[in-house]
Amino acid sequence: MSKKLWQSSHIEKRNSNLFNFENYISKKLNIKFNRNYKNLLNWSIKNSPEFWSRFWDFSKIKGTKSKKKFRKSKTFYKNLFLPGSKLNFGENLLSKNNKEKAITFISENGFREERSWRQLNLNSNKILKFLKKINIKKGDRVAAYMPNIIETVEAFIATTSLGGIWSSCSPDFGSKGVIERFSQINPKVLFITDQYFYNGKKIDVLKRLPEILKFIPSIKSVVISNYPGKKFIKNKNKFIKINFFKWNKLIQTSDEKFNFERFDFETELAILYSSGTTGKPKCICHRSGGVLIQHMKEHQLHCNIKENDNVFYFTTCGWMMWNWLVSSLASKASIVLFDGFPMFKSPDLLLKIAQREKITLFGISAKYVDALRKFKPNLKYKFKLKKLRTICSTGSPLSEESFKYVYKHIKKNVHLSSISGGTDIVSCFVLGNLYQSVNLGEIQNNGLALNVDVLSDKGKSLKNIKGELVCKNPFPSMPLKFWNDKNDIKFKNAYFNKFKNIWHHGDYAEKKNNGGYIIHGRSDTTLNPGGVRLGTAEIYSEVEKFEEIKESIVVGQSWENDVRIVLFIVMSKNYLLTSKLINKLKLQIKKNASPRHVPSKIIVVKDIPRTKSGKIVELAVKSKIEGSEIKNIEALANPEALEQFNNLKELSE
Repeated sequence: MSKKLWQSSHIEKRNSNLFNFENYISKKLNIKFNRNYKNLLNWSIKNSPEFWSRFWDFSKIKGTKSKKKFRKSKTFYKNLFLPGSKLNFGENLLSKNNKEKAITFISENGFREERSWRQLNLNSNKILKFLKKINIKKGDRVAAYMPNIIETVEAFIATTSLGGIWSSCSPDFGSKGVIERFSQINPKVLFITDQYFYNGKKIDVLKRLPEILKFIPSIKSVVISNYPGKKFIKNKNKFIKINFFKWNKLIQTSDEKFNFERFDFETELAILYSSGTTGKPKCICHRSGGVLIQHMKEHQLHCNIKENDNVFYFTTCGWMMWNWLVSSLASKASIVLFDGFPMFKSPDLLLKIAQREKITLFGISAKYVDALRKFKPNLKYKFKLKKLRTICSTGSPLSEESFKYVYKHIKKNVHLSSISGGTDIVSCFVLGNLYQSVNLGEIQNNGLALNVDVLSDKGKSLKNIKGELVCKNPFPSMPLKFWNDKNDIKFKNAYFNKFKNIWHHGDYAEKKNNGGYIIHGRSDTTLNPGGVRLGTAEIYSEVEKFEEIKESIVVGQSWENDVRIVLFIVMSKNYLLTSKLINKLKLQIKKNASPRHVPSKIIVVKDIPRTKSGKIVELAVKSKIEGSEIKNIEALANPEALEQFNNLKELSE
């Protein structure tokens, strides 16, 4: 049985965007849903084109909506929603133009600045005029190597307003990682910030510029912005055929009103990159209309974001959650950007910001909640967080212990919305809603109009049994294509190789009778001892209960014609791995997961390798211990951590 942790009140439901949308549909189509999420979900799946068309009207998207709702295709990803509709993504993000606050930036050292809606409009228009002046046209790629600052948002809005294709990497990627990504898409212009800071350390980004320009010859113009609150680092680089511009000078130009051109619903919006470590990052190209309407649906109907809300997500510009955060502007909400180390000088730094900035939606990673729980086990409602209505968590499965921690130590009356989707769809397949209860360890349900399911390898729907997470109907935020992927070969292999004409997402999941989901990690990292498929999440959820262990990573090692489970752990300060602790750990995993989940080996390491967005990389560790090549090493934030897994004596016995 699912254990209920929280339920919204009658008043909260009646005041929600979801309730307003239900009433809107009921009046238009004479259907009763009775504040029942399952009823609304079933209708939205069966009438998906109608749903998206009605949601356009409800959310007041700026543009011209076509009378045609859907163009059917036999190929899953070539089905089109609202074909012939036109909009401008940037125009929709500039949803207001007054003196109210649009964006707040806060650095790890406490520097803070605001941008009003009026100033956001003016600056975005000036950058847009500059892009036109250097002959950037619809379909041209604009690259950004920027931290999570306001200028990055303005450059993004300007690019999308012009019909350009945006692509960004955060500065925590080294120059090789940037080259590996941007060289595939041939950008004409690069936005770059002179420096950034992480955990008190200053990093000079301009030092990397010569190598980047050498290997990406398509870049002809470079715009350099200054890190907020810091002295400008002078650009000493000189290149023939490269034009350098200072951001500050560009926004001092005269103010002229810009008329937004409206582009086709399918127009390319942005290129995001897969973060896997099995080869070159895939360049995933997303479409404007599909991303906008999907984000607005998630923001308004699932996260209950309203005008003048303060929305925060801890993210870098290299993670899809940055795109998700920025498009909150389309719902007339204000956004709060943070750049730096989330525990700089204080483990609860982000919670301090949430209180001071009156955050209404607080977005974090599951890893952050787990780290906070280890650092501050007795936090106990230290912050009032009066305005906070929603806590979102993503990046990896949120453990049961972390669910409990949020309600016992951060806030009692809050909608904890664990969400899951990915870079592939730049949105969510499963997430929260205010009609259903929040249950321990579970994501609440499908996103509206998404026929998400869990299938066996033979394609049979499963309940309360682990299987493959899929989506059985097309949806607007399907990626348009992979860049440089002739005949969509890589694209089809990525999502449509396992089940015919069904989106296979690559997550190992379990669907509950109440519609809830438990994500058990990536299905390509499932463990197969004795031929039985096991998710890694069950092991992590038990290991995380031990205060002696700071973090862990679990992999399957090929051994004697089978697979054995190996658990690597990083010990908390002042603790050692003893035989007593090993026995206690194994016993708990055996009792709460199963005897099959018990690791054959438990080995202490100093660090766990992870991607730039904080995800641990089980495949890279598995490849390392088995002697396979790790091709995309630049995807890792700490590649040096992999060296610990070389020639381990314990793995040869």
